Amino acid sequence: MKAFVKKDTCIGCGACTVIANNIFEIGDDGLAEAIAPYSNEELKEREIPEEEKENVIDAAESCPVGAIEVEQ
Repeated sequence: MKAFVKKDTCIGCGACTVIANNIFEIGDDGLAEAIAPYSNEELKEREIPEEEKENVIDAAESCPVGAIEVEQ
């Protein structure tokens, strides 16, 4: 599973950083982003470890604007 934050949609509320703080952080631009290492540097897309998958899904479902893209 991979995940990334759609920067053009994110409002920087930080919900994802609370739910999946090992995967997401607020960047210098005030918007959420996945924490490196990236599987796709351009998107800041990250491969999600097995033990974090449930948290990432919860974070995506909790995002008020649907900014977290999860690919199975």
